Amino acid sequence: MVASVRAEAQARALTQLDAILRDEERALVRRGRNRAGRGPRSADAATYGQATGFEALLGWLFLHDQQRLHELLDHLQEIDP
Repeated sequence: MVASVRAEAQARALTQLDAILRDEERALVRRGRNRAGRGPRSADAATYGQATGFEALLGWLFLHDQQRLHELLDHLQEIDP
């Protein structure tokens, strides 16, 4: 369970979703990534930024478009059950 919330796993999930993200979703990820800061020592700054962008996307979709959130999470399950 902890492995799925680590920065590396979240960055990998974002990479897997990249092809199906809408332009406005990519912009949201980019804004979240740019606000990330350095992050913990266990992950490099780029990975931590990607993970933060992924979290920003999930949070925004949870609040504004839960159907799309479910679509993206279902896509991830299909790739890595």
